[in-house]
Amino acid sequence: MIRKLDEIIEAVKAKGKRRLVAAYANDSHTIGAASMAMDLGIVEATLVGDEQTIKDVCAKEGIDVNKFRIVQEANEQAAANKAVELINAGEGDILMKGLCSTDKYMRAILNKEKGLMPAGKPVLSHVTVFEVPAYHKLLITSDVAVIPAPDFKQKVAITNYVINTAKTLGIDNPKVAMIAPTEQMSVGIPSCVDAALIAAMANRGQIKALVDGPLALDVAIDKESATIKKLKGEVAGDADCLVWPNIEAGNVFYKSCTKFAKAELAAMVVGAKVPCVLSSRGDSTKTKMYSIALAALSCK
Repeated sequence: MIRKLDEIIEAVKAKGKRRLVAAYANDSHTIGAASMAMDLGIVEATLVGDEQTIKDVCAKEGIDVNKFRIVQEANEQAAANKAVELINAGEGDILMKGLCSTDKYMRAILNKEKGLMPAGKPVLSHVTVFEVPAYHKLLITSDVAVIPAPDFKQKVAITNYVINTAKTLGIDNPKVAMIAPTEQMSVGIPSCVDAALIAAMANRGQIKALVDGPLALDVAIDKESATIKKLKGEVAGDADCLVWPNIEAGNVFYKSCTKFAKAELAAMVVGAKVPCVLSSRGDSTKTKMYSIALAALSCK
């Protein structure tokens, strides 16, 4: 079981190098993260963007530009499209967002004719793995960036995505908390109803994990709170995964962990043909490097 983000890097090394394609890689954080991942021996990297800008950034940061393959494309949307094209051509195993905006990045992935969506009607979502100093293990959480208000079918898919990520990290039987405003079953609160239904599905073997809900955040991650409120079960106070009712809850948690709790993280988009690194443009080089490692470990 992987308990620290650094351990993901060692696990990837055991699997061998993957090929990273970065979309609109014109910024120091993206280039620095790709360079760091290459130096660690976990990827080979192709940077799609403006070649002169990339060279200038490398010179400023003291990075050997010759270690990268550079594909010239100065336009933001065209660079995202080109990066996806390279993945579809079999020239990459992982897509990464560089300086391009999330909407342009997602537009390239979701393109019906040239994107990265598998056949059928798959759900595209987002998973974050947090290393929070105040928590005793890694914490895997659901979508903070892609689906604003998931319906029930999407919530089931999202739940399975966090479970799959947990299993990739070596957690054989993940403990999943379906987060709601209260741990009491209230039919007037939609997130409580959805949480109870998904927990029931898990109890009947339709979802392969230990799932409990509805659970408020405090009882999901704090044993003392769970004991005071007389909550029993294997998930309460010891969750591996948190599934948010909507993007607002998840995004506020994401920003609170990074800004107040000084958490480190790795994040990616799941549901596409390949793992797609999606971190904020303001995230650190280290965060983006960890995200590359998580995506590399998740490659089939």
